[in-house]
Formats: sequence, structure tokens, C-alpha cells
Amino acid sequence: MTEGQGDSAATPVRLARIGGDGIGPEVVGAAVRVVDAVCGDRIEWVEAEMGWRTFERTGRALPEATVETLEGCAGALFGAVSSPSHAVDGYRSPIVELRRRLDLYANVRPLQSGARAASRRRGRSAGAASDDDGRVAIDAVVVRENTEGLYAGRERWEREGEVAIAERVISRRATERIVRFACELALSRAAQRGSPARLTVVHKANVLRLSDGLFRETALDVAAGFPEIEVEEQLVDSMVYRLILAPERYDGIVAPNLYGDILSDAGAALVGGLGVVGSANCGQCFCLAEPVHGSAPDIAGRGIANPIAAVSAAALLLERVGLGEEAGRIREVLAKHRTVGPRTPDRGGDATTEEAVADLLRRV
Repeated sequence: MTEGQGDSAATPVRLARIGGDGIGPEVVGAAVRVVDAVCGDRIEWVEAEMGWRTFERTGRALPEATVETLEGCAGALFGAVSSPSHAVDGYRSPIVELRRRLDLYANVRPLQSGARAASRRRGRSAGAASDDDGRVAIDAVVVRENTEGLYAGRERWEREGEVAIAERVISRRATERIVRFACELALSRAAQRGSPARLTVVHKANVLRLSDGLFRETALDVAAGFPEIEVEEQLVDSMVYRLILAPERYDGIVAPNLYGDILSDAGAALVGGLGVVGSANCGQCFCLAEPVHGSAPDIAGRGIANPIAAVSAAALLLERVGLGEEAGRIREVLAKHRTVGPRTPDRGGDATTEEAVADLLRRV
């Protein structure tokens, strides 16, 4: 299902909920409650499973039954996965495998500061928006190619135990479609804001002349077909520095897989931390939304997990399946909650997950 297919009020949109590992089930459960409060009977939820716990029980981190369930849904909300840091025979990251199985080629990670969570830089770029405290407001989005790069999974031993080789894959086809996706998103965001569209192409073509050279060349060729967009390019190391120094100057950012992963996590630190940032894995026919944070096994079951990132991810999911108005309502509620609502420990407070959810539901 693509955007707009959830427009019929008579037919509920079928979505899967997948708790996963650690705090995943807690934050997904919280997000589902908020979505149901906003959407009512417009959503039909189905249960599915994947992750490390699933692997331990069944021998498969991504069961075929889960893939079959997802193929009958418009999208899914996923919690988190706990992957072992060492090699385990038969185990492969289910989220990476699912991205390939369903061709979820675009990873979208918005970086938006709350009213009082903006960058604390004293200076700001000319024309940058600011919040009531005079601090710079951040409103950017990282679009990350999701199927290849160093995460293509092509690893081998050249000399076992001594030299390991990882192959980095960059293709013209994958680059064309991710940059086209990023350009269309930049235009959409610009139309909503009533401001010019800007896109930054991130690479390291000065060193990786073949692979990043292909990404750069292809990206600039595609972007040239969108003359309304102001396009610039940045080397990835310089981009990390500039993003931290002046985050307010960026709008759309498009990058290969690993670079986009690093940039979006670094950017999350500027807008309140991993506990408030959601992401969406998008394809032509499916969207898998998830919080950016991990499974946090050290706090699992303690009732103190921050639900904001999962609720933010749910809003991205609703938007992708055609429920844009409902997604907007959730974002309004989140903005108020982040400003004056109870804070969980990761945000410097002592609120429980349930207290945070209660505040969100009250605002709904």
C-alpha cells in the first residue's frame, strides 16, 4: 500500500505491531494506545514477531509467518531488536533482512527540536527560525539508502581470525531512487512550510573514488532534474562537524547507508536524544516504522522507557499510509508533551512510561 490508500473511511487500514526485544513491546504498546485514541476504528492491528527472543525460541529471527503477515498489511510498527555482538550460527539481523525482503529502500529520520529542545548555540545562521527562548529550532530530515553500502552483508575472511573483508556496494539504480525519493520529500516539506527546498548530498568521493564517486555523480544527475531544489554536497566527515555546529542550516540530507546511520544518530543528540526520534523504512508498497533507540535491555520491564520515539514513528507510519491528518494530530500532542509533560529518566525526569502515556492520551 502506498500513500493515500488509507483514505477510505469505510475500510480500516491494516497495520502490524511487532514488539521485538527489550523495551520494544513496552513502547510499541504505548504508541498503539495513542494511535487508537486518535484514529479510533480506522486502524486494524495484527500481531507479528521477530527479533532475538524469536530466534532463541524458533531458530529464526524473522519467521516466514511474519513476512506473510506483513505482506497483507499496509505497514508495521516495530519496537527494537537485540542483536548479539558476536557471530551466532544461523542468526541474521531481522530488520536488515526485512528491508531487503520488502524492498524498503528509503530510511527516513526526521530531526525536529521541540519548543524547548532546540540547539543551544548562541549564534545562528541568517534567517533561521528560533523558539521562544531565542534558541535555534532544528527541522531537518536524513534520507538514508537502506539496502546496500557497507550494510549489504557481504563479509568474508581473507585469513580467518586475522583479516576480515567487508564489501561496500553502491549501485546507480539504488542511488537514483533514493535521491529521487529525497528530492520529492524536500519539495513536499518546502510546500508545507512555504519556503525553498534544500538538499545536501553526503559522500566521501575524494577518497572512495569509485563507490562514492558513483553515488555523487548519480545523485547530482538526479537532483539536476529538480531545478526548484537548492542542492549542495558535503564530505561526510565535514558534514558531521557542520551538522553539530549549525544544524539549523540543513533541510533535506541524503546519504549512503552507513553515513546516513551515523548522521541521523548524531543529529538525534541535537533534538533531545534517541528517545524522541522515530524513523520509517519506506518502499513502494510498505512502510516499517520504528524508534531510533535500541532495545535498552537494562531498563526493560522497569516501566520507565520513553515512549516518545515510538509515538513519533507511529506518526510517520500513519502519514505514509494516507492518514496525514491523524499523523499531524499526534505530532501536535507530542510537541506539547515534550514542552510541559512529565519527563522519563532519559530526559532528566522521574516519570514512568505509564505517566508519559497518560499525559499523551489526556492531550489527545
